[in-house]
Amino acid sequence: MADQPSPSIVAKIAGAVVAIAAAWAVQKAVNASWKAASGHQPPKADDQGDAGLGEVVAAAALTGALVALSRVLTMRGTARFSARIDDGRRSAAA
Repeated sequence: MADQPSPSIVAKIAGAVVAIAAAWAVQKAVNASWKAASGHQPPKADDQGDAGLGEVVAAAALTGALVALSRVLTMRGTARFSARIDDGRRSAAA
């Protein structure tokens, strides 16, 4: 494995903030689209409502897949951001 420089503190903080914001946005989008399609909010883990097992599984799978996708995309974006910051730091030091 090649030696890769560790991300800067700024990149780590930016990555965490963007990942949290993306997960929040995905959750809001899933809730809105689920309500538009079914007329009610998606079932939650602590709900004792009348949602069937299929609906619970579908909601969990959809939410999990979209949150995982948003996490991958934010990590890739922040890695590029970190590389630009590190390149800028190296250029300024030279």
